[in-house]
Amino acid sequence: MAKIENGRKSADSRSIRTISSSHMDDESSLGSDSEINGFTNDRHTDKYGFIGGAQQYSEESAQDVPPEVLRQREVKWLDMLSNWDKWMVKRHKKVRLRCQKGIPPSLRGRAWLYLSGGKVKREQNRGKFEELDSQAGDPKELDVIEKDLHRQFPFHEMFVSRGGHGQQDLFRVLKAYTLYRPEEGYCQAQAPIAAVLLMHMPAEDAFWGLVQICEKYLPGYYSAGLEAIQLDGEILYALTRRVSPLVYRHLEKHKMEPILYMTEWFMCAFSRTLPWASVLRVWDMFLCDGVKIIFRVGLVLLKCMLGTREKLKACQGQYETMELLRAIEPRYMQEGFLVREVLEVPVSERDVEREHHVQLKRWRKNRGELHCKSPPRMHGARAIMASEPPSRQDLRQNPTIIVESPLPPPQPTPRLKKGEKSKEEKSKKKGSMKKAPTVMEIPNPYPLAGDPQRDPQLPLRDPQLPLRDPQLPLRDPQLPLRDPMPTLRNATVQQPLVNDTLLPNTPEDSPPPHQPTLNDQSLLTVSPLQKSTQSLSSIEADQDTYL
Repeated sequence: MAKIENGRKSADSRSIRTISSSHMDDESSLGSDSEINGFTNDRHTDKYGFIGGAQQYSEESAQDVPPEVLRQREVKWLDMLSNWDKWMVKRHKKVRLRCQKGIPPSLRGRAWLYLSGGKVKREQNRGKFEELDSQAGDPKELDVIEKDLHRQFPFHEMFVSRGGHGQQDLFRVLKAYTLYRPEEGYCQAQAPIAAVLLMHMPAEDAFWGLVQICEKYLPGYYSAGLEAIQLDGEILYALTRRVSPLVYRHLEKHKMEPILYMTEWFMCAFSRTLPWASVLRVWDMFLCDGVKIIFRVGLVLLKCMLGTREKLKACQGQYETMELLRAIEPRYMQEGFLVREVLEVPVSERDVEREHHVQLKRWRKNRGELHCKSPPRMHGARAIMASEPPSRQDLRQNPTIIVESPLPPPQPTPRLKKGEKSKEEKSKKKGSMKKAPTVMEIPNPYPLAGDPQRDPQLPLRDPQLPLRDPQLPLRDPQLPLRDPMPTLRNATVQQPLVNDTLLPNTPEDSPPPHQPTLNDQSLLTVSPLQKSTQSLSSIEADQDTYL
């Protein structure tokens, strides 16, 4: 029988270990986890997958981006992901700027995997996650993990069901990490980090993303003793003195140790503190620029909540200060306001490293050497890529959907011997030896360009009309063919000829001979056949004249 818990039916009373080790196909779909738990009719899921809770989407806490802008950003990010190594080496400032503007939701999981170096880590360790997933694991670690599963984002539809797909994948990722780093084991703060990654990528990718965050971005945070988080608390305390002296004096006055208020902020990367829209924007910048973003967000929250004398009057002691920092006003966590303030905080990687060396020296003087020696911290995606240069094969994007083509695969071309020609070359040579095709007959070129096409049934000219007047001589036999001594200056204007005869001089008062004009109806009524006939007659007459 299924148990009733908090007014909801659980999917199964079995252990998550039993469910994850069963033969149920991980890719099968039993409906969403919220449907299994009975949230089917009156539930309202926001665009991030939250059914309720403080991190659910609201217009006050987030700023929507127009769809046209999102499409443009998606095109830009697809281009960057296709040439990731070139962009990171030559145009890293542009990558940082686009991370600050916000990664498109459709590409956020892929971009996070590239920024963190998890993509390269996965390609260099193919099959490692499947190997760890198939192992049993330490029973003590697994018991602690299983108790923490239902606490991770209980209002998100991916993790709302006990024993659902989200909790199964979360169990697999955390168990694999305890086997991957047995000396470090499991820390409760790793569960929300892995859950955030699982909301955006498959289990294997989320595992390698968790590995990179624990080893490169926040090394030593999840080790026994929490020495690294205490050291970063002292760094935050020193940076507060420089950024906001008023807040620093108040915390020093009431002996507020940083470990009291910043542990959950830093170890969970603000995933359990801020509204979800702000969490995503902070993670976009954090995976690009490193831990300095976490320090900046902490400094902004401290300054906003304790940065004025009016607010400090309400905090007369340590308890009141802690209560104020636990209930941060929503306006200070709003996405647009928070990102703008974070970018204006004057804290760089050099400042963090300088304070780290100062606080580490003081730690060794007062407490001795660190018990857990963690690897050096990498400040962002560029530093991670420089420490482990990837190959082009490691950065190649693998298709997530493979569709088989209905066409048969292409036949491999046979290898030819030296001097042997292929069939295509032979066919081309034979084709070049063929005779050229016969040229089509050109139609009659005599009609004018503006004339309509001639009817092929009609003759070219009227056979009843003579070519020329037979009574007129071809030319005057007394006149020479041409003037042997022509002069242009003293030449007299010759009279016009009509059939090689001079026109008589006309008196001045006689009307001039009729000249055709544009308004003459006789020209407008001439048919195309008559025009072609007249042109042929004139050409033949000229030929007779020169003959």
